[in-house]
Amino acid sequence: MKDGGRLAAAIEVLAEMENRHRPVQAALKDWGNSHRFAGSGDRTVIGNLVFDALRNKASLSAHMGSEEPRAIVLATYALTWDKGVEALNAALEQDRHAPEPLSEVETASLTSGRTGDLSASATADVPDWLWPEFLEAFGDEAEAEGIALATRAPVDLRANTLKSDQEKILKRLAHTGAVATKLSPHGVRIEAKPGLARMPHIQAEEGYRKGWFELQDEASQLAALLAQAKPGEQVLDYCAGGGGKTLALAAAMQNKGQLYAYDADRLRLAPIHERLQRAGVRNIQVRDPASSTLADLEAQMDLVFIDAPCTGTGVWRRRPDSKWRLAEKALNDRIEDQRNVLRAASRYVKSGGRLVYVTCSVLLRENQRQADWFLNENKDFRALSVIDIWKSVLPGRGEPKYVSERGEILMTPASSNTDGFFVSMFERQS
Repeated sequence: MKDGGRLAAAIEVLAEMENRHRPVQAALKDWGNSHRFAGSGDRTVIGNLVFDALRNKASLSAHMGSEEPRAIVLATYALTWDKGVEALNAALEQDRHAPEPLSEVETASLTSGRTGDLSASATADVPDWLWPEFLEAFGDEAEAEGIALATRAPVDLRANTLKSDQEKILKRLAHTGAVATKLSPHGVRIEAKPGLARMPHIQAEEGYRKGWFELQDEASQLAALLAQAKPGEQVLDYCAGGGGKTLALAAAMQNKGQLYAYDADRLRLAPIHERLQRAGVRNIQVRDPASSTLADLEAQMDLVFIDAPCTGTGVWRRRPDSKWRLAEKALNDRIEDQRNVLRAASRYVKSGGRLVYVTCSVLLRENQRQADWFLNENKDFRALSVIDIWKSVLPGRGEPKYVSERGEILMTPASSNTDGFFVSMFERQS
């Protein structure tokens, strides 16, 4: 396919998402299934167009004066990808499968320098209704944080220390341009490539198949590392999902002690079994919510780890469609979900044990304010300073920019070059 046909396909996918309210991955998959002639390279470029259009939807729509899929796809190609109007015109004229040629209004919009007229929320590519939340969380840095959340994310890997280490993975993946992460001692990063460029297919690598490494964002790695799961401890991962942090906790425990993996949604838990086998983990007991309870674990755990259900505002780089589908009701629902999870999970912490509460959100209502609520409701818990733990566990590595009075931390794309992750910690007192 030529670029003109790829532009038309991206417009079609975005229109399908808009008209039928479908997730981006489902719409892209269906397009690929119904257009078998498109090669993997074509599908990659179309996906890049769609994802970048969604990442920058507000700023591009404001620039073009239109929210139509055509407008934001053409603007993505000409402006975000820096191809320019001349190259865009050539792509539209040289392919019979391309969209209609540019109108005079579109040409004027693409060649004008109207970015100074954009609102702060549009410049930051944050939904208008959420902008006050960003200002509350970041103040003068809100615009920069929104812009960073609208960029492409790197591919981050965690060396599985049960089988490998960072140095070995760097050597094995040298052909991909992999480098060591700056914060996580076990992390490896492949930087995002611009425009039409393809990222390497990491899951086809020998090291992935052999369990030498796992796909895991650096902030997620750090959250698991800061939990300080130790060999021989009794640990519960209460919202284990697919098991990414569960595997990181197991590696920290060196396969010693007992780690329980639980999730209220058994479908989310399903992928964990294959991942455990590949990673060589032997100290994990998966508790299926449909067939078992956690009653025997009450007040028995040295560590309970909660990767709480949240709005996902911290991972907009990877799931850009989610920020435009998010509604205030969903935020309120997540806040209630988080409180229910905190209530339930805290029962399993023994005296002197630790409770770690993590979200991939950047909003105060899901982060510090939930910690406020939990401490107010549970007088037998006290807050632990996560930043002090950071200094102990990660000496000499750059410290987070956003630290609360209690020492809770927030990592962000703009400040730490990671996904947005909040980490808090509590200890049950005698």
